[in-house]
Amino acid sequence: MALSEHLLLLERQLQQAEVRADRQALEALLADEFLEFGASGGRWDKAQVLADLPQQAFIERHISAFAVQCLGPDLAQATYLCHNAAAGERPASSAWRSSLWRHREGRWQMLFHQATPRPNP
Repeated sequence: MALSEHLLLLERQLQQAEVRADRQALEALLADEFLEFGASGGRWDKAQVLADLPQQAFIERHISAFAVQCLGPDLAQATYLCHNAAAGERPASSAWRSSLWRHREGRWQMLFHQATPRPNP
């Protein structure tokens, strides 16, 4: 499997309800040094994600414009547009997203993630 296909699979896993609710799955996908700057302006480390994400209401998401750039033998950057479905009174939205993935001990883990809201057209 090509690296871009593999990282797309991992990004999609992180958007699945069952993975987001599974602490062990999240532990495996996120590096210990993980840091996220969210579309809401918040900042989260791995411990906060493990504590908070399983309790969050699930929002269906879709990825488009996915691209991967190799930054080194064990480091890659994934960029894409994430489309969030409308939920309740929350309208549909989208954000540009960027993730740094590091290969260590035989597996890829997300090291950093950032989301930047995209204005609705």
